[in-house]
Amino acid sequence: MKQYKFSVAQIKNLIKHMVILVDSREKQNAHVLDYFRKQGISYEVAKLDYGDYSFYIPAEATGSTNIYFHRDIVIERKASLEELSGNLAQHRDRFEAEFLRAGNDGCKVYLMVEAPGGYSDIIGAKYQTLMKPQAYMASLKTWESRFGCNVQFIDGQYSGYFIISTFTYYCREALK
Repeated sequence: MKQYKFSVAQIKNLIKHMVILVDSREKQNAHVLDYFRKQGISYEVAKLDYGDYSFYIPAEATGSTNIYFHRDIVIERKASLEELSGNLAQHRDRFEAEFLRAGNDGCKVYLMVEAPGGYSDIIGAKYQTLMKPQAYMASLKTWESRFGCNVQFIDGQYSGYFIISTFTYYCREALK
């Protein structure tokens, strides 16, 4: 990641101008985009190499060029435990390739799963797939270890908030 040295006042101003990047292949995310619109958060739909969300600071805020973070931090959203299970089982090669691309760029990946019961629901088999709880946990914990991803379970109604707060605090640290 590139090093920046902005003052606290400059960082506050830059964060106000943050633009969320939404992958063009991201589907069923109206609740997230509605949150952004209601909160006055700027976003753009674009093709991301990996992840579903990232951000940049536009040139008009920096005074020179856009500062992109799509190779530094991304959020990969899964709408349910069922979708995540499918990615860990039936679509594992594609899912793994995406995480490998991110890792090769040194990108931090947050895996946001819209399933507020999280690990409790996995252990209790409260999902609709054939994957057994022990296998599900083994796959997910292996994923965390192998790719260093941060897994977060959240109620879908808070996904937009999670996205903007994750990027805001990452940005604050990156621009210091």
